[in-house]
Amino acid sequence: MAYFTKEQISKAKEIDLYTYLKEHDPDELVHESRNSYCTREHDSLKISNGLWHWFSRGIGGKTALEYLIKVKGYTFTDAVSHLLNQKGLEKREVIKPQKKELTEEEKIKRFKLPVKALNNNRAISYLKGRGISKNIIEWCIENGSIYQDSCNNVVFLGCDNNNIPRYAGIRGTTSKRFMYEAYCSDKAYSFKINSIYKRNSVHLFESAIDLLSYATLKELNNELFNEENLLSLAGVYRPAKIITDSKTPEALSTYLKNNPNIDTIIMHLDNDETGRLATKAIQFSLPDSYKIIDNPPKIGKDYNDYLCIILGKTNNKNYDYYR
Repeated sequence: MAYFTKEQISKAKEIDLYTYLKEHDPDELVHESRNSYCTREHDSLKISNGLWHWFSRGIGGKTALEYLIKVKGYTFTDAVSHLLNQKGLEKREVIKPQKKELTEEEKIKRFKLPVKALNNNRAISYLKGRGISKNIIEWCIENGSIYQDSCNNVVFLGCDNNNIPRYAGIRGTTSKRFMYEAYCSDKAYSFKINSIYKRNSVHLFESAIDLLSYATLKELNNELFNEENLLSLAGVYRPAKIITDSKTPEALSTYLKNNPNIDTIIMHLDNDETGRLATKAIQFSLPDSYKIIDNPPKIGKDYNDYLCIILGKTNNKNYDYYR
C-alpha cells in the first residue's frame, strides 16, 4: 500500500478540476458559456468558478481528487498517486477560464433540447405534487412549453417571436432534484405564458414553478390562468454591488423590447432578503415611464409556498439546488 506524506496529500488536494482536465485531458472539457464548462462524458457535470457539480447524481466538490474518487471511481490512494504523477500540474494555483461571449448565431447553432421521453407521467406527477393545476400542466404540454426528458426531468421551454425554442430550464423530479439549463440556453427567452388578450401589463416571477403557482391561484379564484402575461426570470436575479447600477434582467428587457405596448410591470419575487433586494434593483434599472407594482406572496417565501399553504400541501424544498 502506497504511503503519502501530509505535504503530498495537501498538494494533491490543491489541484482544482478545471486545471486538471485542462492539462491532463483537455478533450474532456466542453465550453458552455462565460466561465462555465461541462465534461464530454457527463454533460450534467458542470465546472464553474473553481467548483464542480454533477447535477444528475447530486454530488460535487472543488478538487480533482474529489472528482477522481466520486466520478471516476478511484480509491483515495490511487487518486493521490495519479495526481502526483501528472506532468504540467506543478503550479497549483486555480487557473480561471477565459471568458468568451458567444454570438447570437453561435447560441442558436449550439443550443440543443433535451431528448423527449416516451410520456410525461413523471413530470405531471411532480408538478401536481408542487400544487400545480393538472389543467394548466396539460395545457402547457399541449402547446409544447413543458415536457419530460429521457432522464425523467421536467423541461420548461422558452421561445423567441418566431416560436423557435431558445431556452430550456431543466428540473429534476426525484428526492435528489436539481436544476440547470440546456447547453447554450438564452435567458433572454425564458419560460412564459402569453395572455390570450391584448394586455399592457406583465407579471414577473423568479422561476417557472412560481409562475405556474400564480396561474394555479388564479384558476382557484375562478379566473382564467392565461388572461395575463406571465414571465419568469429563469433563476435568481443578482443585482450589482451598487444597487443603482443594476441592469434589467435579460428576460425582462427582451420581453419589453418585443412588446412595446407594456406599460405596467407587476413583480412577484420572493419574500426573503434576496427577493426584496432583487425587486428594488429591477425597479432602479427600469425607466420611469413604467408603472411598477410590488406584489410578493401574502404568505410563504415564494408563490409556490403560498399555493401549497392554501392547498394544505407540504412543500418539501430542502433538496433544491440551482447552479
